[in-house]
Amino acid sequence: MPDTILIVEDEPRMGTILQDYFTAHGVDSDLAPDGDAALEYFARRDYDAVLLDVMMPGLDGYGVCRAIRRESNLPILFLTALGGEEQALHGYALGADDYVTKPFSLALLYAKTTALIRRSRGTEDGALVCGEIRLQPGAMLCTVSNTQVKLSPREYNLLLCLLRNQGKVLSREQLLTRVWGWDFEGEDRAVDVQIKNLRAALGSAGKQIKTVFKAGYKLESE
Repeated sequence: MPDTILIVEDEPRMGTILQDYFTAHGVDSDLAPDGDAALEYFARRDYDAVLLDVMMPGLDGYGVCRAIRRESNLPILFLTALGGEEQALHGYALGADDYVTKPFSLALLYAKTTALIRRSRGTEDGALVCGEIRLQPGAMLCTVSNTQVKLSPREYNLLLCLLRNQGKVLSREQLLTRVWGWDFEGEDRAVDVQIKNLRAALGSAGKQIKTVFKAGYKLESE
């Protein structure tokens, strides 16, 4: 199956150029002209990545990113004319994986996109593996030592986030943003509760989730 991406670009000529380039390189794509249309496409189809313009009328790229992150950890790459550090940091805080500044090289954009897709899949069959844990993104299928484990949707998304960042310390704030959503109004201790539940669900592999004092959590293989 070819990779499938969602391109969100309000400038028609640029959108067509992007879609034609990725099509020529064997990537299937949908083109959304604005943020509202992007979320409609996202609700109807599974994508491997999203290329997301920041400056759009109505719902902008930041708003689209927030909405997608409530439901998915698929790679998001911002296309922006805003090259300042503040804008880039804001995008990363919302859960974006990378960004390119306009004008950009189509070859570079393609390379960044395909690299993000490969990294998100982890293995040739699309599974993410760490120690005893194996998870197939999108299938809600998790196994520990080849035995299937039942996870709630929140536990699944939390584990997916940890797997995609294995070996890295993620703060409670980062986990809240990526798993609960940017507009979550509860306390960050909600993360601690879900980590406890996830460890219990994983059984012997629960010890792979490490608590880093005053920093957050990370997933390691043992």
